Amino acid sequence: MDVAVAPADKFREFLLTKGMRLTPEREAIVEAVYATHDHFDAEQWVGNLARPKGQSSASRSTIYRTLNLLVEAGLLRRVARSNDREVYEHDYGYPQHDHLICKKCGTMIEFLNTAIAEVLEKIAADHGFRMSGHRLEVDGVCASCSRPPQRSHRKLDMI
Repeated sequence: MDVAVAPADKFREFLLTKGMRLTPEREAIVEAVYATHDHFDAEQWVGNLARPKGQSSASRSTIYRTLNLLVEAGLLRRVARSNDREVYEHDYGYPQHDHLICKKCGTMIEFLNTAIAEVLEKIAADHGFRMSGHRLEVDGVCASCSRPPQRSHRKLDMI
């Protein structure tokens, strides 16, 4: 999605408010994260960005700290814990959407539904609440995991 300010520049502005700077390692993490829109976990970037000691790149701790800063800056959000891992997605430059999350395989299905947003806005108005956004995560089991297991019949079962 097109945005007025590039994610790295937006992150630089945020870091300045905290008295921090956008190091080459942090910038590489932002660029890598925003190069794709897939949901991801931190370990994915540790594998892709970390280098052996002595080579210039991001360490594991730098990656984890930077992801936390990106969440704090409003550029990323934690979606859910899926299969015991923290999952992230873009929060900057991406439209409001919700998720169906399979508790068996971890599949995340994104969906847009304006009716849900309208219902939530009405509920908020009924309670004198000014809504600034919402997050809906529906836990369950996906179609693939819901299918009965396919088993082959043994010859003795066919008699």
